[in-house]
Amino acid sequence: MNALNLTLFQWLTAGSQPTPWVLSVASAFALWGSWLCAGVLVVALWRHRADRAYLCIVAALAGFASMASHAIALSLNAPRPFMLGLAPSYIEHAGRGSLPSTHATVMFMVALAFLLRPSLRRLSVPLLLLAAITGWARVYVGVHFPLDIAAGLLLAVAIAGLLAAAQWIGHRLISFPASHAGRTRDDKTAAASFWRHP
Repeated sequence: MNALNLTLFQWLTAGSQPTPWVLSVASAFALWGSWLCAGVLVVALWRHRADRAYLCIVAALAGFASMASHAIALSLNAPRPFMLGLAPSYIEHAGRGSLPSTHATVMFMVALAFLLRPSLRRLSVPLLLLAAITGWARVYVGVHFPLDIAAGLLLAVAIAGLLAAAQWIGHRLISFPASHAGRTRDDKTAAASFWRHP
């Protein structure tokens, strides 16, 4: 895995003589991609009133994902490429642990959370693309290995999986309340779940 990680890094990184315009684009995404993702979340909160409760949960999970990623990276303390002298760092960055990538964790988690919500699903593809481009950019500018991005994606999948499980449990509990004859799927007076797409 380490050999593959290093091979992919050498293929994706800018190296010592990057193409100027590619470096400019990569630096912009590496620095501002996560803020663009946050902007999409804010706009969705403003425009999708029926989904605000869900989006607030997604925002809270984004904060949790960031803290979880930082905690894991701190405990593993994996060095970054520029710390090992494998490539220059083209953006300013601290030398703390790089595995997993917090940018990848949070951005992929938000994108996957949008994918889980039918009314927000059309925004999930641009968010997934943005997360992937930002992941590439952070490898290109020398602050992450490809494995860091992949680990962030896996952590995002795990957190989104918890969200999906909570959504399924909430849907089951609220959609099928107890009646005189016990729980029934045909109870038309079941309260609407805020998880469910209206």
